[in-house]
Amino acid sequence: AGFSTAVNGGALTIGPGCAYDEIIINVYDSTTFQPWQNVYSGSSGLYNSLASTCGDLRQWNFEYPLSTVAGRKNAMDFLNMLPVGAFVEIRNNVNPDSASNTYVDKWKADTTLYGSGNSLAGIFERAGVSIIDSFTRPRAFAAFYQKGVSSFKPAQAITFNTLDAIGLNVNCSTPDTIGSITSPVFGPVRKWTKVHWRGKDLYHPHTDSSVLQVYGIDTSGNRTLLYNLPWSTQDFDISAVSVTQYPLMQLSLVTKDIKHGIPFQLGAWRIEDVPAPEGAIAPNILLKGGDTLTMGQPLDFAIAFKNVSPYPFDSMTLKLNVIDASNITHPYTLSKRKPLISGDTIAFEYLFDTKSLAGANTLYLDFNPNGIQPEQYLFNNFIYKPFYVKSDGRNPTMDVTFDNVHILNEDIVSARPHIQVRLESQSQYILLSDTSLVSVQVQYPDGSLHNYKFNTDTLRFTPATSGSNNVAVVDFTPAFTTQYNPQGDVYTLIVTGKDPQGNTAGLTPYRVSFKIINKPMISNMLNYPNPFTTSTAFVFTITGSEVPQNIKIQILTITGKVVREITKEELGPLHVGTNITEFKWNGTDMYGQRLANGVYLYHVVTNLNGKSLSKYTATGDNTDQYFNNGYGKMYLMGH
Repeated sequence: AGFSTAVNGGALTIGPGCAYDEIIINVYDSTTFQPWQNVYSGSSGLYNSLASTCGDLRQWNFEYPLSTVAGRKNAMDFLNMLPVGAFVEIRNNVNPDSASNTYVDKWKADTTLYGSGNSLAGIFERAGVSIIDSFTRPRAFAAFYQKGVSSFKPAQAITFNTLDAIGLNVNCSTPDTIGSITSPVFGPVRKWTKVHWRGKDLYHPHTDSSVLQVYGIDTSGNRTLLYNLPWSTQDFDISAVSVTQYPLMQLSLVTKDIKHGIPFQLGAWRIEDVPAPEGAIAPNILLKGGDTLTMGQPLDFAIAFKNVSPYPFDSMTLKLNVIDASNITHPYTLSKRKPLISGDTIAFEYLFDTKSLAGANTLYLDFNPNGIQPEQYLFNNFIYKPFYVKSDGRNPTMDVTFDNVHILNEDIVSARPHIQVRLESQSQYILLSDTSLVSVQVQYPDGSLHNYKFNTDTLRFTPATSGSNNVAVVDFTPAFTTQYNPQGDVYTLIVTGKDPQGNTAGLTPYRVSFKIINKPMISNMLNYPNPFTTSTAFVFTITGSEVPQNIKIQILTITGKVVREITKEELGPLHVGTNITEFKWNGTDMYGQRLANGVYLYHVVTNLNGKSLSKYTATGDNTDQYFNNGYGKMYLMGH
């Protein structure tokens, strides 16, 4: 076993030699890589070799004694007669007794008989086996080379001591005796008809065995062998093959020549069919679509697809996706389009909503995706269209009024106020149209927080309807009852607003405190400025839930004569809370005549549901010093 050879991973095992002081030669065919087999007759084998009959697995060995000139000459003759390209393996059987072996110096001495370089050692040296020069004592060696092929690097090894082991692994390249060639894929088509193939064998009589295999390829790409056509069948009808089941076909020629290793020479092959239609996108006819848009701005995309073949399409299927900046694919469902006769065109147009497509996107449109119906080529059916959607980072603005008035913290307001929140966005494409954009809370005097739901009688949402006036309005009409402090209870309104992109109205929620006094009252009324020359307004506070139905200011001389009466309508808009009248008295009487300079009195008359309002006096109010029995003084001065 220590002198054996394994061929092709152990598929074949070649045994050791039968005698000491000999060389074992094995030869492998350059085409088939099959070892030459020795045939024994009596005490000798082929090519004057020794008979290797001492055990099994030796029939591939050519053994020659090294101890005689004749033995070495027979080995030389055998190696010289081998064809160029043959693979040669050499091994030695060495006697552990040093005196019983014939070493390389005696091999080289044979040149005195056969001429310069003509020795067993010379043959190995010319083959590149250099270890032979080291065979000067009992050592095992092995080598492998390819005769006459300089590109093949010999493998060789020699032991250091008598009983050492060596091993060689050699990879050899040989022509295969079986080969194949595969055609491109044919189809898709409307109908398969015939297969034709032609070719020739380079040897006569023929040594090739050739078969044409016809494969059908289904819509999943699976290949199925449909026919094996021998050389005798060079024309074959394939019209029975279903184009629905097998829209594609492929041919494969399998050829075998174990004698010469020369392939069958394919001359031509082809498949006849009824061609499928062919279409292509046609941007020269129609192409529309922006490259950069503002978020919410619709992308109006359009492109044409034309049938450029003489054959008609059935109803056309389309596939449409948008791959967003996060590489998420958004599919769009499209209905089938009309059948497309030769030369006809589909004008495809689609309006994309870009609200959720911030960043870099890619639009993908495919006509007849995956070849749903037979078509000659698919590479010109689709388009990738990049487009960029700019985020709108502008924050919305929010405006809050109580009964149409902007209040300050802890201002008095109506116990039944009309609180209006106006949320405005600068985006002309993304409308403020959802109640989730606004939240309304009220913190009560006891610290409890009350949330309010939309679309009730208390809280209503009016969405924006136009990009040119992108304003959503919230109308909040709560009812508060004073139950904690007769001087009024303080509530806090908390409002948050944002746009659909998440941009907030302010860094923090809007907060404003307000005071509720349920009892209807009116404070002392002051005029300002006082004294005055050209005009003076009136400042006063109303509490409760509503403005008195009737309110008037009487202006009198110091003798008590009424010279001017100012009605509620003249005073202008009034509200529960602190009022500064829009009306300004200019010092004229009821006829418009300028009054004389001097001191005048004024008196306020109110009526709510038939009753006069009580006087409201806020904490720290010391205005009573300016009134006498409800009458105040004003000073009209000259210009």
